[in-house]
Amino acid sequence: MNKKISNVFPWVLMILMSSVTFVGILSELMPSGVLPQIMDDLGINEVQGGRLVGLYALASAIFGIPLISATMQFNRKNLLLWLLLGFAVCNIASALVHNYYLVLVLRFLGGISAGVMWPMIAAFGMRLVDPHHQGKAVAVIMAGNTLGISLGMPLMTSIGEKFGWRTEFIVLGLIVVLIAVLSFFMLPSTPGEKLTRSTSPFAMLKNKAILLIILLTLLGVSAHYGVYTYITQLVAEIDIKGGIEMALLVFGIGSLISIVIATKYIDKYLRELTVLMFAFIAIAMVMFYFFKGAMFISHLGFFMWGLSFGPLVTLFQAAVGNQVETAKDVAMSVQSCMFNLSIMLTTWVAGVLLMHYGALNLTWYAVILAVPGIIISIFAKHTLRPMG
Repeated sequence: MNKKISNVFPWVLMILMSSVTFVGILSELMPSGVLPQIMDDLGINEVQGGRLVGLYALASAIFGIPLISATMQFNRKNLLLWLLLGFAVCNIASALVHNYYLVLVLRFLGGISAGVMWPMIAAFGMRLVDPHHQGKAVAVIMAGNTLGISLGMPLMTSIGEKFGWRTEFIVLGLIVVLIAVLSFFMLPSTPGEKLTRSTSPFAMLKNKAILLIILLTLLGVSAHYGVYTYITQLVAEIDIKGGIEMALLVFGIGSLISIVIATKYIDKYLRELTVLMFAFIAIAMVMFYFFKGAMFISHLGFFMWGLSFGPLVTLFQAAVGNQVETAKDVAMSVQSCMFNLSIMLTTWVAGVLLMHYGALNLTWYAVILAVPGIIISIFAKHTLRPMG
């Protein structure tokens, strides 16, 4: 039997689990903030430096589904502790070795840990609350992802700039160790589940509702990350007042507000929030194109984009978790795999478009993807039904 907490929402446990996604996204993205330092230290070029993030994401995409399936029977708490140990070792060891290829291997292993962590942590949290709180659980847990991007990355990058990238990696590793210790004492022991033919990844791909959510994931992730990857070029082209720092600040404020909104309303208004997510990015992109740097309107555009970006992970993970009673980890691993693949695909497509048409025209790429997302979400009343 699943171990439930009570009718009262377990905020402390959910915030602890949110800290796992916080360090998870930092482990993935942290090299980006100090890449010039790493390149100088290890004597590598830009392409090799980019692999430190790209190979991590590739490992997550490739190994997520098979390893989630292989570890279904493991105790959830024990599995989480092993994954945290993996994050800690990979970050600390990366800081201690001086060979690029060893660092690359450690990044690959860290990516494997992340590929298992992302789908399992949300499913674990959903098992610890009553059905009518499952959406809120996913929202709080996945808030760590948004907070990691908007607050964690600038903080860790500043540590790297002051004390060196190796110190930054060690600090993150020690934070992961602290989270593991707290998890050991605070999280309840929760048994795994048997993987059957009806709960295999292939069975999930026969579920029409899950396929629809995978399509929405492809559209939403591609629209957001296709432009976000080249946000520096977009800001330069529209010449927004305050530059990239102001754009990211306003974007971050919007993202943080959206977390609060999603946490409060996701269980009752999953479909409506999904429609608004697609609508807000489309409106923001149109504002960028037609008002090209007009101070108030451009800042409002970045705020609306942040509102749209914040709950992106949460909405689709919650929607998938709502489709199945058991093996939520497997269902979420299928969606998580599409999330990672979408980032890789859209980065390439948007990069080609950027070279030929410029950053400003990428806004139409996002709009073209968002419009069918709006239409599908409006009519997906059963798939995006209220949680619980």
